[in-house]
Amino acid sequence: MKDVKVMKPKQFDSIIIGGGVIGCSIAYSLSKRNKSVLLIEKNEIGCESSRAAAGMLGVQAELDKQTPLFELARLSREMFPSIGKELRQHTNIDIELIQNGQLKIAYSEEDVEAFQSIAEWQSSIGEEVSWLNKNALLNLEPCLSEKAKGALYFPNEGHVSAPPLTQAFAKAAAALGTKIREYCEVEALLEDNGVIHGVQTNAGTFYSESVVVATGAWSRKWLPDEMKQDDYLYPVKGEAFAVKTHYPFIHRTIFTKECYIVPKKGGELIVGATMKSHTFDQNVSLQGISKLMNKAQQILPIIADTTVDRFWSGIRPMTHDETPYLGEHPDLERLFFATGHYRNGILLSPITGKLMAELITDKSPSFDLSPFKLDRHKQTQEVIT
Repeated sequence: MKDVKVMKPKQFDSIIIGGGVIGCSIAYSLSKRNKSVLLIEKNEIGCESSRAAAGMLGVQAELDKQTPLFELARLSREMFPSIGKELRQHTNIDIELIQNGQLKIAYSEEDVEAFQSIAEWQSSIGEEVSWLNKNALLNLEPCLSEKAKGALYFPNEGHVSAPPLTQAFAKAAAALGTKIREYCEVEALLEDNGVIHGVQTNAGTFYSESVVVATGAWSRKWLPDEMKQDDYLYPVKGEAFAVKTHYPFIHRTIFTKECYIVPKKGGELIVGATMKSHTFDQNVSLQGISKLMNKAQQILPIIADTTVDRFWSGIRPMTHDETPYLGEHPDLERLFFATGHYRNGILLSPITGKLMAELITDKSPSFDLSPFKLDRHKQTQEVIT
């Protein structure tokens, strides 16, 4: 006869703090492993940066060095077709996965040289990439500005719709047993002799075998004391806007250093995003949006004739080395972190959920997470010393 694990009403295998795409993905992965999960969100599920993201799956376009983060992102990108099917089976939600490629535009001879070098090393590790000269680029996307000198073309890159992805993770987790509490704020962690046993919230006390902090830019309060100072984790505001078109001006995501343009279903183009560090102010500024509008017109002149549909902003979590924190607290047992994904939260959500579930349940994730541990800065300091 199979043993049945009996849980108290307020006791869980795992408690996840934060109902963004990362927290919801972890809840889903843990629930698939038959773990009892409580997901706590102080507002509504997916109400912060997961709502604001353009949903780009830009491994090759955004990450131009072969780092552990690049390798992690590659694995996550490959998960999207299957994870999209899984989530739709559980929830009937379409995450709107479109794998139509991305173009990284060169505007100077320096860009051309650097981009061709990127194409060489990415090809050498098996990534599909090609350099397009100006004529080839304009043949592919004729509405682009003739000021472009060429582009890197990544045919396997694409995008999803961030809000449906977040909701799909949350609802799929709930369908598998995860309990979700919105408008519930964690006030303190329950700790005894360096071991975390649960959380104290404004709605009561909840106990668990593990606690996961996945609160994005708001995660700093739970970090080790030495990391609450300086720039180990800090907010970066990003502003964006969307326009409506009557016919598709572009078919692929356009990426430059200062601006991206993502073609969505229904003739929508999302343009983003500004970067303003060390602020939680989510007001949209005239300066930020006007700068984006100017850049967008330089890239895609015909966009000047479109109708502006909406503006918004989001607060993204940046770390000192632009690499997420994925791992256990160095001093407190059973307290885990999955935060600091910055611009790659949507892209990294499937692999983050999978690896964190493996780490929490088995202590042996299928990918080496040592480059992502919280106290990695100590190793750097030792090497310098």
